[in-house]
Amino acid sequence: MNPARPKLAAATETRIDSHVPPIAPTRAAAFRYWWKLGWISFGGPAGQIAIMHHDLVERMHWISERRFLHALNYCMVLPGPEAQQLATYIGWLMHRTWGGIVAGALFVLPSLFVLIALSWVYMAHGQVPAIAGMLYGIKPAVTAIVLHAAWRIGTRALKSPSLWAIAAAAFVAIFAFAAPFPAIVLAAGALGALGGKLAPAQFAAVRAHSAGGSAHAPAIIDDDTPTPKHALFRASRLAAVAAVGLALWGASFAALFVMSGGDSPLTQMGWFFTKAALLTFGGAYAVLPYVYQGAVETYGWLAPPQMIDGLALGETTPGPLIMVVAFVGFVGGWTKQLFGPEHLFLAGALAATVVTWFTFLPSFLFILAGGPLVESTHGQMKFTAPLSAITAAVVGVIVNLALFFAYHVLWPQGFNAPVDWVSLLIGASATMALFRFKVGVIPVILACGLAGLAITLLH
Repeated sequence: MNPARPKLAAATETRIDSHVPPIAPTRAAAFRYWWKLGWISFGGPAGQIAIMHHDLVERMHWISERRFLHALNYCMVLPGPEAQQLATYIGWLMHRTWGGIVAGALFVLPSLFVLIALSWVYMAHGQVPAIAGMLYGIKPAVTAIVLHAAWRIGTRALKSPSLWAIAAAAFVAIFAFAAPFPAIVLAAGALGALGGKLAPAQFAAVRAHSAGGSAHAPAIIDDDTPTPKHALFRASRLAAVAAVGLALWGASFAALFVMSGGDSPLTQMGWFFTKAALLTFGGAYAVLPYVYQGAVETYGWLAPPQMIDGLALGETTPGPLIMVVAFVGFVGGWTKQLFGPEHLFLAGALAATVVTWFTFLPSFLFILAGGPLVESTHGQMKFTAPLSAITAAVVGVIVNLALFFAYHVLWPQGFNAPVDWVSLLIGASATMALFRFKVGVIPVILACGLAGLAITLLH
């Protein structure tokens, strides 16, 4: 059995002998790994979790398979990006609060830097033929990717007629009646709570992402490694962490309110994306309709085609897909000219940073406050019936999102104008590549972007 608190030494990235316990990484070695992960975490949550599983479980043996999946199951039931929360959890388990903050922040910062740069190029030079052409090809691909996401989540989540009915009802509610996303989430949760009592078999828990086989060499945090002292549950620690998290949120929101007023776009963004962060059950695709409703229809931070462009850019960058909110913030800050027409980049960059802060702060609070509760038992965690129902509703919402994108891409001038047959062909090709040939998201986006560039230049 590994000791509870192994001596810290430099970590090695070579495969360790299956009979020799590995040496725990120093903080510097952990910092280097989390920094690298932030730049290579492509492929959405499933791809990001697979990368961490390969590195942390199979190659470096920082954590055992069982403990990895135990942490993952907790992150899966939380609102927010599960891969970023998993990195935060493992960093916290290994190196206390410092390790969790570093792991979670470095998972996000590279994509924030990249998206600020891409958003500036988009706003300042988006009408350049080469850039416009690539976006023309990427938009149909994004429509296919969203549809594929609905299929992937649906095949995992819709395991009973009741869950199918909830998914269909959620689709009708948002498509036909423009019901707000929070109301759909609350209604689905209530139905799940009731159904879990009346027909529990209909609301059985769905499984989290599969991460591979169960065999593993001795790990630093192994199956039988005692819970580190800092990860033991104490009510006083829970209260302290919750108080610090709420104080950070309150202080930052109050600062925005005092500096710019309640009607300022920055203050509105802080409040709106705090709510969005608490509603991201089912991943980024699930909350995008809510972001669209607020950012486009309520506040007018950006136009519908820009929302599609933002998702296209978000798909091509590392980090959580929910980082598309940084694009929304940048475009909103730029469009509203927060500091006048001569400081557009500064306005966009600050708005993107504000949005990112309020979107991810709850994720850190959930892990740092709830982690000790999870570590108090190593039994397999299960999804609740309300969560199963919410996940089913998410499928219907994502299908609606795919139809929304398809409308704006295939009929950019409205249904009264002819369909864009070139976009239809690109979208059909992307759909076939994803569904039939199992091509990854990044190759599909690159191929469609190049196709759009070639078509634009030829014309």
